[in-house]
Amino acid sequence: MQGTIVKVLISAGDTVEAGQAVCVLEAMKMENHVAAEKSGTVAEVRVSSGSSVGAGDILAVIE
Repeated sequence: MQGTIVKVLISAGDTVEAGQAVCVLEAMKMENHVAAEKSGTVAEVRVSSGSSVGAGDILAVIE
């Protein structure tokens, strides 16, 4: 979904579970929580608050 990242809820080194919210995306004046696709450790966060993203963009790398 295309929009703007409002808040990043994780940082590199954090452990996340599948389905856990990793950031908040604002699109069409609505806030949407973007969830982790799998459990693991966050290796890299590629966005920050205010970043514009498009469909298919990688927001974070989870190993």
